[in-house]
Amino acid sequence: MKTVSVSGSLRENVGKKDAKELRRQGKVPCVLYGGKEQVSFSMADLDFKDIIYTPEACLIKLDINKKVYDVILQDAQFHPVTGKIIHCDFLQIFPDKPLKIEIPIKVSGNSPGVIKGGKLITKLRKLKVKGLMDALPDNIDVNISKLNIADSVKVGQLAVEGLEFLNPANAVVVIVKMTRGAGDVGDEDEDADSEETAQEAAPEE
Repeated sequence: MKTVSVSGSLRENVGKKDAKELRRQGKVPCVLYGGKEQVSFSMADLDFKDIIYTPEACLIKLDINKKVYDVILQDAQFHPVTGKIIHCDFLQIFPDKPLKIEIPIKVSGNSPGVIKGGKLITKLRKLKVKGLMDALPDNIDVNISKLNIADSVKVGQLAVEGLEFLNPANAVVVIVKMTRGAGDVGDEDEDADSEETAQEAAPEE
């Protein structure tokens, strides 16, 4: 899994007034937990471009006053109107302690069902997994090369060494659904044949 390095500054004061002032300065109030103590700090909102605004999951090297922590982004809150980040929670992680994280899927292969006119529907874009830090991949490969129309890939069919999937085993990740174009060709021919037969059978006036 890719690693992103960012830096933060300890917050001298904690409260709504201080948080509002930080946001006015283009910073985001944050909290780091999971270690021996909880740490309140702030980060520049521009530093989130490679953490939140990316389709990939990532591990983070967080430098707070020259002390570096291995962390993941646990939660982010956004302003309901502007969409700007207003608060973030980070979780400290350790090499020998399994962690739970969502990892995006990556579809590979060519589906025979899609080639025939079916439509590939993605039901789960991220999967919840549990594993050690070193076992976490950038994404989870979902191969669709054997999927015909109405076929699917479920969580229980996936396997990645060192990872435990936490989604239900019967949860559908991707499915190839029949489209009108894929299923109506034969019906149109039958309708045409039926119409011709009806015309031939109709009595002449």
